[in-house]
Amino acid sequence: MSATRELRLVSWNVNGLRAVMKKDPSFVDVVEATGADVFAVQETKLQEGQIELDLPGYHQTWSYAERKGYSGTAVFSREEPLRVINHIGAPEADDEGRVCALEFPSYWFVDVYTPNAQNELARIGTRLAWDAAYRDFLCGLAAEKPVVTCGDFNVAHNEIDLKNPGPNRGNAGFSDEERESFTRLLDAGFTDTFRARHPDVTDAYSWWSYRFNARKNNAGWRIDYFLVSNDIADRVTGASILSEVYGSDHCPVELTIEL
Repeated sequence: MSATRELRLVSWNVNGLRAVMKKDPSFVDVVEATGADVFAVQETKLQEGQIELDLPGYHQTWSYAERKGYSGTAVFSREEPLRVINHIGAPEADDEGRVCALEFPSYWFVDVYTPNAQNELARIGTRLAWDAAYRDFLCGLAAEKPVVTCGDFNVAHNEIDLKNPGPNRGNAGFSDEERESFTRLLDAGFTDTFRARHPDVTDAYSWWSYRFNARKNNAGWRIDYFLVSNDIADRVTGASILSEVYGSDHCPVELTIEL
């Protein structure tokens, strides 16, 4: 059996990768500054061939939406994956580039961009069907080897996870249905690493509206997560939110784990 080592894993919803490439610091600068072994992104909003990304030392794995300028995920890993899966068998949103699952020798790494329930929960049916399919997908992988999954799950799980829980109760991202669905995912055998390590930390958010000076006032939501299979939860050595990194309406989240 190979020796374990500490891995640094980062996830960031970039809200348009081409736009972040042009900012200062650029996307490449951010990746290099983190020194990540695996760097996952969501909402790339591009098609194959629309960007030339030079990231020396990283293998690039992309999942594109069929619809142009929409959704999309990608994973940049120092280690070449053994296998890649981009579809989970959810007809509601499987053509939207929402999953990049990479198999490595000792674990599965799964990057996800969960569908938004949208205003007045217009897409809640699609969202909950996706959640069920994604839960089954992760459980299937976890039967093979431990799973690390990260990304924009588009839900603040508990009241501690957003600035204004009262007025947002029932809204997309904080509806009872979405919160209960996330609980079911955790109950299926996964640990929310940030909350496990920081059970009482408040004002820790990963997304802020572009309106109302939300980020300046830290009126945010924690909707970006690293979850791990319960059987490797004790190997987590750190879980943090990199709120000092700008360039998107989200900031990156980070996990260090011995695998």
